[in-house]
Amino acid sequence: MTAPDAPPRRLTVAQLVPDLHGGGVERSVLDVSRALVERDHRSLVISSGGRLVDELVQHGGEHTTLDLGRKSPWTLRHVPRLRRWLNEHRVDVLHPQSRMPAWIAFLAWRKMPEATRPRLVTAVHGLHSVSRYSAIVTRGEKIEVVSEVARRYVLDNYPRCDAERVVVNPRGVDPKAFPFGYRPDDAWRQQWRDAYPQLDGRFVVTLPGRLTRLKGHHDLLDVIAALPPRFHGLIVGGEDPKRLAYAKELRDAVTQRGLSDRVTFTGHRADIRDVLAVSDAAVSLSTKPESFGLAALESVALGRPTVGYDHGGVGEVLARVYPAGRVPRGDTAAVAARLIKIESGAVPPPAADPILGGFTLDATLERSLKLYETLVV
Repeated sequence: MTAPDAPPRRLTVAQLVPDLHGGGVERSVLDVSRALVERDHRSLVISSGGRLVDELVQHGGEHTTLDLGRKSPWTLRHVPRLRRWLNEHRVDVLHPQSRMPAWIAFLAWRKMPEATRPRLVTAVHGLHSVSRYSAIVTRGEKIEVVSEVARRYVLDNYPRCDAERVVVNPRGVDPKAFPFGYRPDDAWRQQWRDAYPQLDGRFVVTLPGRLTRLKGHHDLLDVIAALPPRFHGLIVGGEDPKRLAYAKELRDAVTQRGLSDRVTFTGHRADIRDVLAVSDAAVSLSTKPESFGLAALESVALGRPTVGYDHGGVGEVLARVYPAGRVPRGDTAAVAARLIKIESGAVPPPAADPILGGFTLDATLERSLKLYETLVV
């Protein structure tokens, strides 16, 4: 008789991130933590703190406050402390999620006895400028990247990196959080109409994302200017405190181009699902390739037509879940023409897909935990 498979060993996994104020990487850290706890592993997170700490702890994660994200030689003083912390907590897997924490983690880890130190996983969430500083993301025993685009970025720019160490684990969306065909309730829609009456009767084209030049807001202005007046641009995202001059530049451009009655800024919205659900279309116009197209995936998951530049992670996502939304990079005329066809019905909206082309949160977390569990045998 074959003996039943032994249950997986209970692991202690430590994720390191600069802070837990919010953002895609931080949400990913919380998702992984929750999945670890649900599988009876121990989840530890080190950060400088933030509004998401309470949520982390509420779902069984443990938090240690330590500022490992400050880009300063002074941060190196934490290396010995982190090494002691790893020993005290008997950490099995050490997973820094950004560059500066990865430096501190690596410097602490490499001086530990090889037989007893944790397994080291580094992460590539963005296509950073290529430098010795960024090269730290290639120093893990395994390198988890969020897309094929990110994999190519690593191998093309860091040729000494062994391809066998690179593990592609695309981010995903929870279909229960972004259900196909979702519509906000009547109370929310009434509040929305009261707040933004100028959108009534317009074909609303939404660009989500903080006000940073990367997101291509000026391209959106070109698109709206090329479309008939019934099309209205909606810019959903807060001002980046480090880029207030850009936010002013953008608002001034709207005024100077005579688009004040055709473009609306909402500022930061915590209800992006509802906003996307009442939009007629979404766009992703990043001027530089991004590592993954999460905002595009979320809008497609809801069933909203989504037009994006066919490069980077956005192109990778749209190729799988909504090919009709791809347009050449920087071609604002093609974006406008595609939106006209979407409005007329010549280009249909996305079809329902319960697995979102494989880009589901459950699949992402399953791959993450499998990586941890196979590293520690």
